[in-house]
Amino acid sequence: MATIGVGLCAFIVGPFVPGLVWAIALAVVADPLHLALRRWLKRPALAAGAGVVIVALVLLLPTGLTVWQIGAQAGESIEQAQKQFDSGAVRKALDRVPAAARVYDWMTSQRGGRAQTPDLTPAAGEASAWVRSAIWGVVQFFVALFTLFFFFRDREAVIKVVGSFMPMSDHETSYFFERIRSMTHATIYGTVVVALVQGALGGVMFLILGIPGALLWGVAMALLAIIPTAGAFVIWVPTAIVLGAQGHWIQATILALWGTLVVGTIDNVLYPALVGKEMRLHTLPVFLSIVGGLSAFGAAGLVLGPVTLAATLAMLDILKRRTVHHRSAAEPR
Repeated sequence: MATIGVGLCAFIVGPFVPGLVWAIALAVVADPLHLALRRWLKRPALAAGAGVVIVALVLLLPTGLTVWQIGAQAGESIEQAQKQFDSGAVRKALDRVPAAARVYDWMTSQRGGRAQTPDLTPAAGEASAWVRSAIWGVVQFFVALFTLFFFFRDREAVIKVVGSFMPMSDHETSYFFERIRSMTHATIYGTVVVALVQGALGGVMFLILGIPGALLWGVAMALLAIIPTAGAFVIWVPTAIVLGAQGHWIQATILALWGTLVVGTIDNVLYPALVGKEMRLHTLPVFLSIVGGLSAFGAAGLVLGPVTLAATLAMLDILKRRTVHHRSAAEPR
């Protein structure tokens, strides 16, 4: 019966896993802030509420402004692209690259010999799905904040209750939680924050060089920088090549140097400064945990994937220590 009850609870809570995961991640990352507020305000509930408000403002305001600007720039980019196709400027630009021009002509011939303008307007069904996703994202955000309040207020009680269900000794439980905390900290600061900085640096240079949709491309670079085997170069390298093909050699050189010397190397400076001695696993398992987590759990998989990996490695390490201890105890003296 207990198994059935646990299964039903998991089924009920399942839709809110993303919000709960982000609440845990925020609780780990904002723990120093929360402890400082508790020392200052003296009241756990008041400190928890103040911490949630600060976290919400730090996340909500920049995110809201960024999404608004991205929407505006995306609309402008679509309109500009539509005008480029209508005027035939795209075909003229491709004359500089004969192979690309031949591909364009072949695609045109497949459409009945007419250089039809591609329909860049999203379908109504896609727009509706996007609206539903946005509403559900807002729900998850408030679930995360609501849960974060109780994580802050009942911090010690939550750790104690969760630890009581762990089939481990107190020392092993502390080690397990420390591995989870380290991986969450490393994921947020070493992956997300560094990726945001790389995207911001790339977007700023796009803006300086007058490349349309600088914020949109900056966000794209940040998202790609999260993936270990990808990176911001997936955006800025083709852009530099296009600038060079168009004859803008100075802008292309500046972008290539900035991308190589600044955007491409800033992680080597920021990661040790932000993460310090936190665990840093090999690129392959981190890559698999992030990509697999994103595939299985959506955006929450960015944290849940690496944390699941850390929890598994911690349990295997504990099992290994137990085995070594039992073997040592069984050996004749």
